[in-house]
Amino acid sequence: MPGLPIRGELSPAELRRLARREGDGRVSRRLLAIANVLDGMSREMAARAAGMDRQTLRDWVLRYNSDGVTALSDAWGDGRPCRLTEGQQATLRAIILTGPDPVVTGVSTWRVVDLCGIVRERFGISYSESGLAKLLHALDLSWQTPRPQHPESDAAGQAAFKKSSGRCSTGSLPSSRQRSGWKSGSSMKRELARKAG
Repeated sequence: MPGLPIRGELSPAELRRLARREGDGRVSRRLLAIANVLDGMSREMAARAAGMDRQTLRDWVLRYNSDGVTALSDAWGDGRPCRLTEGQQATLRAIILTGPDPVVTGVSTWRVVDLCGIVRERFGISYSESGLAKLLHALDLSWQTPRPQHPESDAAGQAAFKKSSGRCSTGSLPSSRQRSGWKSGSSMKRELARKAG
């Protein structure tokens, strides 16, 4: 029984050239399998050489015949759409960036649990904590913790200490290489040659 005919607008050499330039390895294997079949290799051998079975190769040939080389790419979906509209997302972003009012909400910083409650109250949409965290990440928001500061710290005293402490640094190199014993590789070779000779 003859195999399914393959459209012949591209030669096997052209398909192989496209496979070399293709960034996606799966698409390259599909192009090579079709090129091998067009060169006369049995479909089973071409499929095996490309790491697939004959039925899978047949499915890709059907897609290639209908839409050409572009049909050999995987058509991944975008996933489930966001349950919040663009306007609701903008409102949520504004709420987060404004921050909570400790007098009204009783919290000083937003937690994901608090934001889940706000989304449920304002928009009538229920999110899990992990789902809302992914949405916040998609909105380009991240959890940021400010550097802790002791309540009794003295900013004026710290500034005065910085001014009076000088410019010493434990990570700086000594100012004189001779005194410290630092030597470059070429000076070490000269010194060894002088001692040997």
